Amino acid sequence: MSFKILVVNWQDRTNPLAGGAEIHLHEIFGRLAMQGDEVWLLCSSYPGAAPVEYVDGIRVVRRGGRFTFNISAFLAYYRELAHEQFDVVVEDMNKIPFYTPLYVHGPVLAMVPHLFGTTVFQEAIVPLAVYVYLWELPIPLIYRRVRFEVISESTKEDLVARGIRSDLIHVVHCGIDRMVYHPGGSRDEDPLIVYLGRFKKYKRVDLLLSAMVKVKERVPRVKLLLVGGGDHLGALRELVERLGLSDTASFTGHVDEQEKVGHLRRAHLVVNTSPKEGWGLTGVEANACGTPVVASDSPGLRDSIADGKSGLLVPHGDVGALVEAIVRMLTDEELNWRLSRGAVDWAARFSWDAAAERTRQLIEEVVGSERGSGPRGPAGKTPGASV
Repeated sequence: MSFKILVVNWQDRTNPLAGGAEIHLHEIFGRLAMQGDEVWLLCSSYPGAAPVEYVDGIRVVRRGGRFTFNISAFLAYYRELAHEQFDVVVEDMNKIPFYTPLYVHGPVLAMVPHLFGTTVFQEAIVPLAVYVYLWELPIPLIYRRVRFEVISESTKEDLVARGIRSDLIHVVHCGIDRMVYHPGGSRDEDPLIVYLGRFKKYKRVDLLLSAMVKVKERVPRVKLLLVGGGDHLGALRELVERLGLSDTASFTGHVDEQEKVGHLRRAHLVVNTSPKEGWGLTGVEANACGTPVVASDSPGLRDSIADGKSGLLVPHGDVGALVEAIVRMLTDEELNWRLSRGAVDWAARFSWDAAAERTRQLIEEVVGSERGSGPRGPAGKTPGASV
């Protein structure tokens, strides 16, 4: 039996600002589309994008812009999509909820990489941060009978702490494409550290740069490659200058997947100092290439990095501990080699095919509940039904 599925997310994978959440959705629902489900994606537009196009079997409908999509999604659904009779609506709650249970017809499955919470105050100006923080508060009420698919145990713990029933939350880990991400080539002659990801203020790449001042004193030939783009890029370039790291740190800008894999294979170490992630996909990608990771012991990262097996975790914000972990990884060849082998074994646990299969099972359960053939919620209500 095939389903007609509407996915709602802020962006699609072709968007220049797309990140891990878009990769996650595309890998899963692209597979479901190939297996026979009819998949639509409602998302925001961007300059030069077509209003409607098919991307790997997914019908992508773009409406509104990056800063207006929470309103545009509601309007587009009512004006254009409500009559389509979708079997299920999958809302990707990528930090800002759309509150689809209030207006869509039929069951909802909420997918949550992670929510901002108070972390938003590290990213945005106070008025915007307050808006985002308050916008998240009604989630436990409005989604009280909705099933959730989350990508890490940390995100599940966050939702439970907010008041969501534990039995409605299902952990489905992200996958990895091992045809693309696998060991190969050789490492740089000089010790090379790579940061890979978006440059956002809240991701605290400044902690890594501060640590590099001390790392350079103890490992003089060390190099740092910062891969990616984002709205905090300019500030980080200025920080590199102020810290005297111009001859040590360099920026690549956006790179394609082939270049990305090449950088991961060249690196002796990948570092991630974010205070909160949904999962930390780039760390697992690095592990699959045989590169260990040093990361903050923070939500999401502590789920995707196996401390002592695929990398090392350090207390978030402790620059001294970060320096020591990086220096150990760059100077202790036996440790680095052991964690490199453990990293490949760890990454082999994760599969996009398995993630797609489990997501399909959850969709079947949600649709079955709506039709009266699946498990019921409290007081006879249907999990996933509109509020």
